[in-house]
Amino acid sequence: MDQLIIVLDFGGQYKELIARRVRECGVSSVIWPGDTAADKIKQTRPIGLILTGGPDSVYMPGAPKCDSGLFTLGIPILGICYGLHLTAYALGGTVAQCAAGEYGRTEMTLDASCPLFDGMDSRQVGLMSHTDQVTALPAGFVAAGSTRSCQNAVIMDRARAIYGVQFHPEVENTPNGTAMIRNFLYKVCNAAGGYDIGEYEARVIDEIRAQVGEERVLLGLSGGVDSSVCAALLAKAVPGKVYCIFVDHGFMRKNEGDEIGDAFPWRRKLRLIHVSAGARFLKLLKGVEDPETKRKRIGAEFVRVFEDEAKRLGDIKFLAQGTIYPDVVESGANKSATIKSHHNVGGLPDSMAFKELVEPLRGLFKDEVRMLGRRLGLPKALVERQPFPGPGLAVRIIGEVTSEKLGILREADSIFREEVRQMRDRPDQYFAVLTDTRSVGVMGDFRTYGYTIALRAVKTTDFMTCEYAHIPHKVLKHTVARIVGEVPGVTRVVYDITGKPPATIEWE
Repeated sequence: MDQLIIVLDFGGQYKELIARRVRECGVSSVIWPGDTAADKIKQTRPIGLILTGGPDSVYMPGAPKCDSGLFTLGIPILGICYGLHLTAYALGGTVAQCAAGEYGRTEMTLDASCPLFDGMDSRQVGLMSHTDQVTALPAGFVAAGSTRSCQNAVIMDRARAIYGVQFHPEVENTPNGTAMIRNFLYKVCNAAGGYDIGEYEARVIDEIRAQVGEERVLLGLSGGVDSSVCAALLAKAVPGKVYCIFVDHGFMRKNEGDEIGDAFPWRRKLRLIHVSAGARFLKLLKGVEDPETKRKRIGAEFVRVFEDEAKRLGDIKFLAQGTIYPDVVESGANKSATIKSHHNVGGLPDSMAFKELVEPLRGLFKDEVRMLGRRLGLPKALVERQPFPGPGLAVRIIGEVTSEKLGILREADSIFREEVRQMRDRPDQYFAVLTDTRSVGVMGDFRTYGYTIALRAVKTTDFMTCEYAHIPHKVLKHTVARIVGEVPGVTRVVYDITGKPPATIEWE
């Protein structure tokens, strides 16, 4: 890697998204701990540093700090949110709690002469999420942007190439955020560009070979894009040593098993083992209503099944998973707040028979995984397959999971997906949820009392944020008519129009 941006992590939810935006702009990036020594950073010779956000207040005891020597290295720096506060605080400015915090999309007035905003209008929108702000600037800094309640929403010391922004340019809710990051890379750090997903592929294949050596690997294959791309990478890195285990836990969508068989890349000569374990998993969830408990029990039981298969195959020590970054961050890894425990991260048991986990996609977002899949030659139908949670329909049924509820949801979900697939401009993810709400209805002049189905469809690229999809009313009307007419036990259908944030894409 000739040119590198180091992202210093202070516990923010979007640190990997920052690194991804940098790579998207054609520059290689890595994430290091926020307290990495300045001397180590200097030896790596990065062209720039980005300090991430984080949940702490920089003035509180025990708050994460960086090596103050960073600011004397002569390397361009961009501080984001907490990174802005840390920069100002370390260089002699002051940071204090706001009279009123700012959250969500916020109008900003920016100094168009600031290199970050080159070529942009001075009126912009940025995603704010803070309760602290810079109240006094360090020596040498000037304000380069403000909001109605935050005077120092952007600060800069042009001579030292140190910049800080209160908003989050890395998220989709900041419309010109990627352009601002690109300006930092090319107008401040003098990047040459040229990085692509091929560099990531080469690096991660070397890492897999170094980790696994001559050992065999057992891969939990769901048939989705993440685990399939993981399988393709493993096949390329350690050919002939990969066993793919597809566990049918009984929570699959209608005809899911057949679709997985059709989508699986047989030509890669991977060994596929099908394990039917529906009764085993359903028994495990009897009486369970809490979504976190569901996820943790399912995650632990997946591992128990994998352990059983590893013993049968003869002591396989490595367990591979198609874990991607949104799974990691929502599960509370690396000091991030826990949103929900994904079965392959926070849902894993404390003890496992496997020596190590192999997770080559852990640093990628969904769109990057798709790019890598295309590069590896996976079929278009597989690469563009919409996400499906590992716990399956178990986390799309609110409350206790039963055979009856699974049957209702399978049919309703199948109808919705069938109708949406006929649209020319399809959402990035769409599915049905069986809520725990029952309501009165009338069918054939008789009173009914049935379940409420919620339909969910979103547009997103990174699955860290999303907007609801504007499904045509004609499609929704036809979908609802089919569900209430064809699925016994359903009285009412609603459409979820909540974005992320404040909601997550899945209901549980």
